[in-house]
Amino acid sequence: MTHVLCLIAAPRRLCVSALNRATIALAVALIPGRFACAEPTKLSAAVLPFVEKQELAGAVMLVADKNKVLVTEAVGFANVAAKKPMPTNAMFWIASQSKPITAAAFMILVDEGKLNVDDPVEKYLPQFKGQMVVAEKDDNHVLLKKPSHPITVKNILSHTSGLPFSSPIEKPTLDRLPLADRVNSYAMLPLDFDPDTKYQYSNAGINTAARIIEVVSGQRFEQFLDERLFGPLGMKDTTFWPSDEQVARLAKSYKPGPGNKGLAETTITQVQYPLTDRAERYPMPAGGLFSTAADLARFYQMVLNQGESNGRGILSPAAIEQMTTRQTPESLKNSYGFGFQTGGNQIGHGGAYSTNSHIEKDRGLILVWLVQHAGFPGEGKTAQEAFRRAAVEAFGK
Repeated sequence: MTHVLCLIAAPRRLCVSALNRATIALAVALIPGRFACAEPTKLSAAVLPFVEKQELAGAVMLVADKNKVLVTEAVGFANVAAKKPMPTNAMFWIASQSKPITAAAFMILVDEGKLNVDDPVEKYLPQFKGQMVVAEKDDNHVLLKKPSHPITVKNILSHTSGLPFSSPIEKPTLDRLPLADRVNSYAMLPLDFDPDTKYQYSNAGINTAARIIEVVSGQRFEQFLDERLFGPLGMKDTTFWPSDEQVARLAKSYKPGPGNKGLAETTITQVQYPLTDRAERYPMPAGGLFSTAADLARFYQMVLNQGESNGRGILSPAAIEQMTTRQTPESLKNSYGFGFQTGGNQIGHGGAYSTNSHIEKDRGLILVWLVQHAGFPGEGKTAQEAFRRAAVEAFGK
């Protein structure tokens, strides 16, 4: 037997359903209004089968346009063992979804004329002067040469600098040392290739951009984010250090169980615990933020509105254009802007634990998909596409 608790959230009906046979919880955004009964929405119906088959623990799904949130729904569990339903305001480690946010902060200073994306990085961080590039390398030797040009700001924001993903000192986690120390370690390494000749996904590059923000603004990176981006946008739940209250809302992390069947609880391996610790944990601009669907929607609405939010200018249209259009050379197959993947019909970014936010360009829709999975058993990885198809069918007309 299926028990259904239904909520109406004007202008459309939304549902909260609990399925006895699998004790599957479905939570949907509650907006003050009348109560009535309705069937589960297309979004929840598309994703619930993955929860029932234990291929997905739970998810928060949000669809918005540039003016308003159209729907927010949650399915499954924030904590499977405790059978705790996933709330729509659940917190998630958004990992590399931090990259567009860092790029946006950088472009604020570009708009103010304090930075230029065509400048060499060494103009702002002199420790990068004289950096060499690997010409030959094997088990017995490394031959270095001068690069064709020093790495530029454009290079570090578009993953074409030749900087590695991370440096050897960023172990066992990526947040264990101050940002300045980590960036200094990148400057001591040779480049993996000549700038502009290849695309190599690089946390080091985005972290270096954040360090430039600190040097030019005179503020700590996290302080700059709070004052210039999160505060103006109303992103009250986006932080490197979730509070005790936010940790209580944090969705548990899962990986495939033994034999690739079912779900096994895991931790976020790239960061240190406790997450609230501001003394031993440091900002990771390329992948350290925690956030909610509502906060991410605010950020992406600012992007869709050409840099404006609630009548306030955060970024110029020119900055948004640079961020969201291809900045990688046409000779490379990867289409990347500044902090955004820009190929095809989508502008957005994913995260290591399977989160994703993107803009459907042809429809002007924002789709936010928040889960906390280090891999999926069975067909769980296709749940995001099931959500996307359902969202486009419901709201893309």
